[in-house]
Amino acid sequence: MKINFRASVAVLLTIFVAACAAPTPEPAPLPFILITSAPNSTPTPTPFQPSLFTPTQPPLFNFDVNAAPLLTLPTETFFPAATPQTSPTATAPIEQLFPPQAAPPDSSGAISPTVPPLLTDTETINFLLIGSDRRPTGTSHRTDTLLIAVVWYREGQVSLISIPRDTWLYIPTVGMQRINTAFQSGEGVYPGGGMGLLKDTILQNFGIRIDHTAMVEFDGFRRIVDTLGGIDVPIACPYTDWRLISPELDQNDENNWWLYTVGPGQVHMDGDLALWYARSRSKSSDFDRGRRQQEVIRTLFQKALQTGTFGKVPQLYNDFSSTVLTDMGLGDMVSLAPYAVNFTNANIRSYYIRPPYVQPWITPGGASVLLPQEDALSQLLVEATTLSTYAAIRETVTIEVQNGSPFDTMEALAASRLNYAGYETVTSAADNRQYGNSVLVDFTPMQDASQRQTIIDALGLYSANVLSIPDPNSKVQYRVIIGADYESCFKPEDLSH
Repeated sequence: MKINFRASVAVLLTIFVAACAAPTPEPAPLPFILITSAPNSTPTPTPFQPSLFTPTQPPLFNFDVNAAPLLTLPTETFFPAATPQTSPTATAPIEQLFPPQAAPPDSSGAISPTVPPLLTDTETINFLLIGSDRRPTGTSHRTDTLLIAVVWYREGQVSLISIPRDTWLYIPTVGMQRINTAFQSGEGVYPGGGMGLLKDTILQNFGIRIDHTAMVEFDGFRRIVDTLGGIDVPIACPYTDWRLISPELDQNDENNWWLYTVGPGQVHMDGDLALWYARSRSKSSDFDRGRRQQEVIRTLFQKALQTGTFGKVPQLYNDFSSTVLTDMGLGDMVSLAPYAVNFTNANIRSYYIRPPYVQPWITPGGASVLLPQEDALSQLLVEATTLSTYAAIRETVTIEVQNGSPFDTMEALAASRLNYAGYETVTSAADNRQYGNSVLVDFTPMQDASQRQTIIDALGLYSANVLSIPDPNSKVQYRVIIGADYESCFKPEDLSH
């Protein structure tokens, strides 16, 4: 396949290309600091050992407070009678649901997807970004972070789709299992190995073929972030979870754990903090974790652009294999790198497979999993794999964001929010930090009231002072001055465009 993509492709290579930086000495462990919005807060040790690995723990919800109650399955049957549309038999005969052992793989390696393919071979290039829990001394591992990136290389658009690790679906030759077991199940027995089985699993259940893959282990991820000099992550909603006081400490000792809070605000993270933020879920859920992972990937991409990483691919490629496992070669990287400089986060749409697209379910074996809801999930996937009708309109709009509130970094949080809604943004200093209410300045000649309202709604402002100042020479179409009334916390899924 000839690689000749537009700038949109570059975002999918953030992890790839950022990993090409030359190795740097491991920094000395930093003293533990509680980052919190409450200035007088202090960390306290845990009264018990936090559970680090909870494969059967029922998911906790952050966003959808009205989600349907937990679906329990009677022990005498394999399927919930009240919701036949969610039955796992949609993709597998009953004898394959819980096989005593995996069937031998098809020697041809070919499968026919149960779900019709959503995309043609020429419309998109699709990437699978994987986070693995394999340690340097480990012999097996699971893929607990799964992110599909659908790239329209001609139109310059990207959709990111986060898949929870506990999604219960049909794995070819295996039967019904969590999706995070597919890679391990395919190693050494399936055509194409674990990656082949994972790609076929996604094709058969979601109708999305995977063209390229990249897998990063935990240590590799830390190294990527540290090589870039850390990243500044805009955290709109404060997040608290258990964290090791220092990464070299024994995780089995309860005294080494503290409750740690970040945000709201733009928080500088080294590799260890970024990994904790992207991976932890003890006090949240897989759905919230998917959101945080996408935040980190967006920030990584921006940092790679700022540091000129995309221009150093040839000389830095030799270090690539020690950090990221991918099927992309140096030629692919070199072809893609020049387009990165023209790409921004506003071209990226974010999607999360969460309730109501999946619902909690208890398997006959007592495991807590996420059962896909066929109709709802199909609608989400169709939207995610369809070109945005808003992008062509909003890509012509640039919004300048200024912080007029007494709280630091609010302009970064508001700009990130507008990026999720599909708007290009720049930030600058306000004339003062004493604005009680947010202000929207409209410089466009047309003075479109509907567009102004769309921006106000995207920022979640109940009201805003609107100033009409038509200026055909203005470098931006709108200016937003964030006031003390701005509430930074928002749901990215509400801003898909």
